[in-house]
Amino acid sequence: MTPLLSLNNIQCKYDKLTAISDLSLELTKGEISCLLGPSGCGKSTVLRAIAGFEPLTKGSIELSGQVISSSTSILAPEKRQIGMVFQDYALFPHLTVLQNIEFGLGRTNRQKNTTVRDLISLVNLSGYESRFPHELSGGQQQRVSLARALAPSPNLLLLDEPFSNLDTELRSRLSIDIRNILKDLNITAILVTHDQQEAFAMCDNIAVIDQGKVQQWGKPYELYHKPVNRFVACFIGQGSFVQGTSTSHQEITCELGTIRAEKAFDWPTGEEVDVLIRPDDILHEENSNLEASIVAKTFAGTSTSYRLQLGSGSVIEALFPSHQDFDVGDMIGIKLDAEHIIAYPKPEVDKNSPLT
Repeated sequence: MTPLLSLNNIQCKYDKLTAISDLSLELTKGEISCLLGPSGCGKSTVLRAIAGFEPLTKGSIELSGQVISSSTSILAPEKRQIGMVFQDYALFPHLTVLQNIEFGLGRTNRQKNTTVRDLISLVNLSGYESRFPHELSGGQQQRVSLARALAPSPNLLLLDEPFSNLDTELRSRLSIDIRNILKDLNITAILVTHDQQEAFAMCDNIAVIDQGKVQQWGKPYELYHKPVNRFVACFIGQGSFVQGTSTSHQEITCELGTIRAEKAFDWPTGEEVDVLIRPDDILHEENSNLEASIVAKTFAGTSTSYRLQLGSGSVIEALFPSHQDFDVGDMIGIKLDAEHIIAYPKPEVDKNSPLT
């Protein structure tokens, strides 16, 4: 399938600082993707480069087969047919909901009331046409911002941390609502966020970015269960490393038990490795020979998060249904139920490091 958007080994620099380095991605029509990473990793710079706000020092960006940015040329943002939804909504305070959305159509198209009315209905704001931004909640303002960005029927929609000013419950609800709207319209979109739960709820594919480079590109399930490196393993989801030993190219033994991998690893038998244990890899087993001491707990409604200390002193996390209620200091039986091995060779220790 021909990609709608192609980023080909792009690079962006600020003076001598390289913000993005040799970054490549492709998006197909109707795909909702995400640039996910910690603050300062370069994800917002990628979005700004796609929008035409940042020049490239290397590589190219193609939209619908047309080069819109390269190291030698740049198409003006207003000519790219790209819509953008901003973190702070960027609504005009002196315009009503109707007028803000009409603004997205441009002066020559402001008579297209049917389009505007349809968009207002689509974002569930019927009856709010005459209200001004200050008369709306944060979630309603973001819906207006989305409708305005969709009004000109863009080829691509960019969402720059659009839910960061909203409370947790509203963020979750709005991200699902916006995903449904984009899927109904078959709109291709890119979300920038540092919130992985937001990315999981809304996006088909996710690019995990660190230090200006894509560390892994894949579906949420792949990032969680099959991270390609230690950074992705630590950044996506929760978990703790315990020491293990390779007993074959497909098996690792640790104090929790033996885990068999779906594929062969290239480390030799007897190699010491760090094994990542996810909270959902641990089950409570009343009569188990393996016991752990509860050192902390956090109640979360339908589930409770526990920190468990093993016999070696290693601490892992576990997530049990909330009806399995234990107290700090209790010794409980547990068992390992891991279907995927996530393990890495132990990092080399720098003898000159102040941490050694």
